[in-house]
Amino acid sequence: MAFTFRQLQFFAAAAEAGSVSGAARALSISQSSVTEAIRALEDDLGVTLFDRQARGLLITQKGAAFLRHAKQILADVATARTAFHTPEAAATGRLSLGVTSLVAGYVLSDILSRFRRAFPQVDLNVIEDNGDYLQHLLIGGELDVAVLLTSSVKDRMALHVETLLVSPYRLWLPLGHALAQQTFITLEEVAGQPLIQLMVDEIEESTRRLTAALPVKPTVAFRTRSVEAVRSLVATGAGLAILPSLVYRPWSLEGDRIEIRDVSGDLPSVQVGLAWRKGAPLSGPALNFIRSAQGVVQAG
Repeated sequence: MAFTFRQLQFFAAAAEAGSVSGAARALSISQSSVTEAIRALEDDLGVTLFDRQARGLLITQKGAAFLRHAKQILADVATARTAFHTPEAAATGRLSLGVTSLVAGYVLSDILSRFRRAFPQVDLNVIEDNGDYLQHLLIGGELDVAVLLTSSVKDRMALHVETLLVSPYRLWLPLGHALAQQTFITLEEVAGQPLIQLMVDEIEESTRRLTAALPVKPTVAFRTRSVEAVRSLVATGAGLAILPSLVYRPWSLEGDRIEIRDVSGDLPSVQVGLAWRKGAPLSGPALNFIRSAQGVVQAG
């Protein structure tokens, strides 16, 4: 029997939440409904999508591969539902879009894919730069919309800001690390470990503030602007990382497993979303891009 749209929704929600209970809460349904949908989907595909663990669900490599297809299908359906409600004038024109480097790699692709399919006639110009510069361009009217970390937007008087998703920080560890066996992990325990630090957007500053509050300062073993480098270094035991779950993937490029754990304490989070200038009407393409972004997040 072919899988259903609802099964894809439940599967995507479980992957996002990392647990059946979290998916059930997000969807306002019973846990048994989520469990049954995932089991039926696995039977239909003939693969195991999740490893069931005491802490929740850990997506498998095949599950991660199928998740991208599932999100694409969900986004396509959302696009199809609005295909006949767009005025002809809004389906053409020009859109100047800004994006920060971190968001470009982990959020923009799905939004842009949906927007391009729905509005292929729009002339799209994308600029990648840091958040402060993108805000300057928005205020100056040189950009229509930016996709960025909204938690770092400074001039709320001049810019509309809409947060689409919130990503908490988690601890990344190599497979088999001693801390991964503990029920509770404290920041003080993390401080005694070598740390891999990502130097991108506001991640660097957030990590610095977090570690500065610790009585024992962790040793930064490596600083890099590459998330893939962080994955490889963590997976091979060079150090641990504290990063938003947004950029987490269970494997490095070399195929080594990476664990993820919650840490007790006041960890920050990042908010990802959209910004555009106040006091100026949105063009049809800009408005449609915002709707596309909202639709992708809702589908995901």
